[in-house]
Formats: sequence, structure tokens, C-alpha cells
Amino acid sequence: MPRVSEEHLERRRQQILDAAQLCFARKGFHETSMQDVFTEAGLSAGAVYRYFGSKNEIIAALVARTLGPLRELLAGYIRAEEPPTPAAVVRMLTTEITKRSGPDGPLRLAPQVWALALVQPEAAVPVSGAIAAIRGLMTEYATRMRELGWIPADTDVEALAKTMLGLLPGFILQHLLLEDVTPEDFARGVDVMLPVPPVRER
Repeated sequence: MPRVSEEHLERRRQQILDAAQLCFARKGFHETSMQDVFTEAGLSAGAVYRYFGSKNEIIAALVARTLGPLRELLAGYIRAEEPPTPAAVVRMLTTEITKRSGPDGPLRLAPQVWALALVQPEAAVPVSGAIAAIRGLMTEYATRMRELGWIPADTDVEALAKTMLGLLPGFILQHLLLEDVTPEDFARGVDVMLPVPPVRER
């Protein structure tokens, strides 16, 4: 297939995802129909179904589009030659969450996605996979912390990773609902819970 055609197809796919994201942000997943997506995208049903067979397929693509770049950013950050402190890691992640959770931001949909994943197995697959991948990176980072002597040698790194990952939903909910929490708040809190020898933060 000619390259120009591939680029056209990808633009059309992103057009549909952008339209769906706007619809979900305005009406929620349950209240949004595929017809709403057709209308917002300005496309026929056939054009949309060429790319996505259902709302769940759209949701899976939105999860990948949102969390994929965040996962890549985290991987590069924790694997840097000079390791970031736990506070720096949390600051970076919560800053990126803030950037992506504006009125039309994809992470504003996170609580809806979690709720949907609890009742629809098809929707749970991409959500669980994305969360597990990020937790895997957290485990990698916790292992590096242990090797550096920042935490006790007998630390259960998987338990620590689960705990660190658990901070992110709490940040998202407070940021969206209470609107009084900042990345610096969480960074300071983590610095108290996981103090490490002084290093230059990225």
C-alpha cells in the first residue's frame, strides 16, 4: 500500500478517536452511542466501522493512545543513567497526568474507564494490560532502588511497586474532583515516605 494511503488511513483513525473522546467526555461511555461518534466525526457509519467495530474497540484504542506514550516516558525516565528519586518519578507522572486531564483531555475519562472495566470483560482487557505494563515498570524501578541501597535489601519490590502505582488513581481523583492537589504536593509527600540519599533530580 502506498505510504500516502497509510498516512491517510491513520489520520482518519485519529479523527474518529478524537471525535469519540469528545463524545465520551461530554456524555459518558454509556450515554454515547455510535451514532454520536459518527456525527461528531462527520463520517458515515460504514467509514467508522471500517476502523472500529464497537465502542469497546474505540475505548481500547483510546487507552493505548493515552497510556502508551506515558508508559514510554516512564520507561525512559527510570532507566536514565542518573536515576531519579521516587519524588521525581511521581512528580513527572502527575505532571503528565495534569497535562492530559483538561476539559477534553483523555485522562479525564480514566474513572469512567475503570468503572466500565469492572462490568465489561471486553473493556477490562486493554485497561488491565495497560495498568500491568506500568506496574511492571514500577517494579523495575523499585528493583533499581534496592540495588542502589535507597531501600532495605529485603524490600518486597513488587509490593512497593503496587503501592507506588496506587498513588496515581488517588492523584487523578483528587485532581478532577477536589481540584486542590498539585504534582508538588505528591512529590513532597513521597519524599517523606521514601527519602533517599541526595541526588540531582531530572
